[in-house]
Amino acid sequence: MGIRFVLLVNKQGQTRLAQYYEHLSIDQRTALEGEIVRKCLVRTDQQCSFVEHRNYKVVYRRYASLFFLVGVDNEENELAILEFIHLLVETLDRYFGNVCELDIMIHLEKVHFIVEEMVVNGCIVETNKSNILMPIQLMEKAA
Repeated sequence: MGIRFVLLVNKQGQTRLAQYYEHLSIDQRTALEGEIVRKCLVRTDQQCSFVEHRNYKVVYRRYASLFFLVGVDNEENELAILEFIHLLVETLDRYFGNVCELDIMIHLEKVHFIVEEMVVNGCIVETNKSNILMPIQLMEKAA
């Protein structure tokens, strides 16, 4: 399937966005997020951005005060997922103008919409920033 989940977490470990592409109960999600966040936040900048946890490979990257974590299958290409994370950040930057944690908290539904334009059922379906942002900009024009 590819991508299993996308998490945006701040430096304190608080989840700001969670998008799952497989069924997990709320308790399972909470436990998984806690374990992964603890594992990733303690790592230094000199360590690689890939962590294996349970049956996932977690690829993460820090941008300012936010960590972008993507859980994938073990067969998935880590560098491609790092590129996906970078594309996501660039797309959010283009939409919000230098995205920050507050933008994500205030406009959570728009961030979910952007992620949903990029990933469907765990597969990356769109990588063109203009195509990703076009539907949300059309919705704003209509409102």
